Amino acid sequence: MTSFEQRGKRPRNIISLAAVAMLIALVLGIAAPRAAAQADGVITGTILTVDGKPWPDLPMQSVSDQGAKLDTKTDKDGNYTFRNLKAGVYHVYAVLPAPNKPYDVQCRVQGGAPTRVDLNFKEIIAQQGAASQEAVKKQEEQKQAVETMKAHFTAGGALLDQEHQAKAEVAKAVGDQRDAAKQKVVDLSNQAAAEFQAAQKAGGEKDPNAALFWAKLGDVYDTAARNDEAAQAYQAAIAAKPEIPGYYNNLGNVLARQGKIEEAKTAYEKSASLDPPNAASAWRNFGISLYNVNRLGDAVEPLQKSVALEPNSAQTWYLLGASLVYKMTTKRVGNKDEVVLAPGTVEAYQKASELDPGPGGWGAQAREGLVQLQAIAPGIDISVTNKKKKS
Repeated sequence: MTSFEQRGKRPRNIISLAAVAMLIALVLGIAAPRAAAQADGVITGTILTVDGKPWPDLPMQSVSDQGAKLDTKTDKDGNYTFRNLKAGVYHVYAVLPAPNKPYDVQCRVQGGAPTRVDLNFKEIIAQQGAASQEAVKKQEEQKQAVETMKAHFTAGGALLDQEHQAKAEVAKAVGDQRDAAKQKVVDLSNQAAAEFQAAQKAGGEKDPNAALFWAKLGDVYDTAARNDEAAQAYQAAIAAKPEIPGYYNNLGNVLARQGKIEEAKTAYEKSASLDPPNAASAWRNFGISLYNVNRLGDAVEPLQKSVALEPNSAQTWYLLGASLVYKMTTKRVGNKDEVVLAPGTVEAYQKASELDPGPGGWGAQAREGLVQLQAIAPGIDISVTNKKKKS
């Protein structure tokens, strides 16, 4: 019984092992196609020479996005094939004869239908030639535009210098010469404006020098007292490059001449805020602009701001004194009117004289002003403690 029972158990063990073997085979059979599906991509194509003929024995290389490389060559008909590729992005290189660099084409590989990468170097060279010619043509046009812009800008600058000189000559002209001198300024202004406008056109709308062109046009119009055009040009310069303090300063000068005091004040304030070290100059320019158009009462505030920031300017102190004279009043004493000077008038003149004690300068004009003040207001102390002007 014992031997029979042992013989009876043995077939059951054999059947069990066979079942396990079948199961393993089944699992492997199922897994095998899945592994093959991951590397069944194909890149194929035909390479033609610059004569449009098949290119035999040309080295070809494929490089996957994972860095895997395969090499092959075209056959006698110019055909090539890369097989067993995983899905992904590939670079296909046609390794051209030296000194040419390999020609690179990017493609995507997926399982199923082959990915074709055909190269006809006859068509490629023709396309590159047309693109190259177009690029050269565009470069030449850009170069010519730059040269044209530079030529007009240089010519405009020369004419603007002449306009400045002609404007200075107007002040010296007398009699019939004055009209001719004024007309010369107008003529030069028109010529300079035309050159800068031509430079703008050559440079195009996106030229990085747009703000400079507008600023130069503003100067051209400003010098010729073409205030509306000057203001517009300076505003355009500011729009193109709003961080330049000088543009606001120039705009303020024009607006002050036009009597647009609040707008001018805003422009000068912006100039001062953008350039704090030169804020005193901005406020002085505001005062000078108002002074020159006989707005002396309005000139007092900016000139006071200027001397507060830069107390060693004889010019500013003199202009402040002259502007304060405008603010003097009178009061009735008995049967006559007496002059009442605005506070700080004498002190402003005295300060100008102390800072500039020499002859012929702002100090000399201030001392003349003090003498005139004493003439209309007897009894005021016009004594000055002269100090050496600091270098």
